[in-house]
Amino acid sequence: MILLISDLHLQEERPDITRAFLEFLAGRARSASALYILGDFFEAWIGDDGMSPYQLSIGEALRALSDSGTKIFVMHGNRDFLIGRRFCKLAGATLLRDPSVVDFYGEPVLLMHGDSLCTRDEGYMRMRRILRNPLTLFVLRHLPLRTRHKLARKLRSESRAQTRMKANDIVDVTPEEVPRVMAEHQVATLIHGHTHRPAIHKLQVGDAPARRIVLGDWDKEGWALQVDEQGMALAAFSF
Repeated sequence: MILLISDLHLQEERPDITRAFLEFLAGRARSASALYILGDFFEAWIGDDGMSPYQLSIGEALRALSDSGTKIFVMHGNRDFLIGRRFCKLAGATLLRDPSVVDFYGEPVLLMHGDSLCTRDEGYMRMRRILRNPLTLFVLRHLPLRTRHKLARKLRSESRAQTRMKANDIVDVTPEEVPRVMAEHQVATLIHGHTHRPAIHKLQVGDAPARRIVLGDWDKEGWALQVDEQGMALAAFSF
């Protein structure tokens, strides 16, 4: 069995989500051969050198799961794209490139965070290109911690304000972009998060049937996709 989750936005201010996640690690995840976390695991991440005691405790909880035999894969989201090797070493996790094609029981599956599919949000895509530029990443990682904290708060505040002002279709994936990316990677299944709109969508890629599975965010409930020999099942669970 394989489990996939995303968009937990872990932070000290949400102890209910933290508690639910720790229970998930100690329970259901122990039966999985692998756990994939597809971005926005943390609400914010200013760099591995700025890990708080809270973030360190989350890494240690992941390490306990890894030591029990479950492989852990972490993908960057738009909130935590500065997660690096130090955290992954602490957590016993492997950093997964976005996008990545993985093999699930003989089927090639495309995994993404999902923000790069929202091409109609031109302002966000422009900012994404700037922030993910290697030179920008280098500069960000070498800014003083206080400056990075201030910048992270500013970016989160602006993001919330802009999202509220944008039409729903702007902040969702671009319908034409999905089959294009799936055809490029030669897959019939795409799994992503980011949009906070959990669902399984049927579509066509070329002349072949395909599906796009959107993981849910953790807020009033948790979401996980279970993959096994019988197929894929997306379901919510209460905290």
